[in-house]
Amino acid sequence: MTSGPTSAAITIGELEANYSLYCKALRLLIREGRTLQQLRRTVCWQRLQTLHNCLPNQYREPDHLHTLLLRELRNA
Repeated sequence: MTSGPTSAAITIGELEANYSLYCKALRLLIREGRTLQQLRRTVCWQRLQTLHNCLPNQYREPDHLHTLLLRELRNA
């Protein structure tokens, strides 16, 4: 018997409810000095990308958020 990886499906509502947490996680990872390539492999990046893909008029691309957060950190 083979069993594949199990992952709980997450709804758009759950993604929207946790949007601020994903942004905060992204901010912390950027502050740690993670590269863009490393960031793109994280769960928070994937969740932000899913939100953007499903609701592009409401949520920005993670690449754009990355640029904004980098600018914010440099100006702080």
